[in-house]
Amino acid sequence: MRVADICTRQVISIEAGITIRQAAEMMRKHHVGALVVTQPPNGERVPTGFLTDRDIVISVVAAGVNTEALTVGDIMSQDLATCTESEGVFDAIQTMRRRSVRRLPVLNGKGGLVGMLTADDIYSALGTLTRDLNAALTREQVHEMISRT
Repeated sequence: MRVADICTRQVISIEAGITIRQAAEMMRKHHVGALVVTQPPNGERVPTGFLTDRDIVISVVAAGVNTEALTVGDIMSQDLATCTESEGVFDAIQTMRRRSVRRLPVLNGKGGLVGMLTADDIYSALGTLTRDLNAALTREQVHEMISRT
């Protein structure tokens, strides 16, 4: 199974220069806990960083910093873990495990942002595969019982 088969294609991205308050408002508006920070060279949204709601709470709110005083670029994670849409899901899981993250921006062949792969996406896909496997095993058992009677 490839990352392209299960990733979320609608990803909210922002630019590094917007304020933390604006970023938090975008998270609230779009019901997301993370934003991919991008820049648009050559017509692609190329990821340069990642901002989570946890980043805002730990780096800004808990520290008592004014949300208008900082930009996304000031606190975003810059050492970005990513995967490609052609990559296998199990390889992406290894990247998540190695980098200790639950979300991976998904890139196309040109390095542009085309999706987001989350642990929830993987759990959902594995649940569907498990259900399908269970159905196949049940059908096999029923088929065997019918053919032996």
